[in-house]
Amino acid sequence: MGAWSVEPFGNDVAADWAGELEEESDWRVIDDALADALDTGGDIDHDTAIIAVAAAEVVAHGVGRATQQDAYTEEVDSFIARAGRPTDDTVALAMAAVTAACGSSSELAAEWAGAGDPGWGEAIDQLRAALSA
Repeated sequence: MGAWSVEPFGNDVAADWAGELEEESDWRVIDDALADALDTGGDIDHDTAIIAVAAAEVVAHGVGRATQQDAYTEEVDSFIARAGRPTDDTVALAMAAVTAACGSSSELAAEWAGAGDPGWGEAIDQLRAALSA
């Protein structure tokens, strides 16, 4: 799985994706990543779900309610400094994407369930709470 923690940026795919934020300065890149999780037409593959969760964490940072703040989110903080606060539409999109990315049609959710969900569900619940606060 390439994960070292249950946090949104606690895996290789999300950490690599965060590096792509270095050149970005608007929320379009986040909206696109979130929309990808909703545009699958069925099952959501592992990487799409991971990136949707990471993008939702970027939104949580943007509204001042980050669930992960460490070396893996430094690029997120830089992005927020350039892009500013997300719109309400982006926040709603993030909530919908997390629901899809962590639902019954998600390879990611199935993998964590197979691993015994060592706190991943709680981490996702914290992210949902941050987005809905």
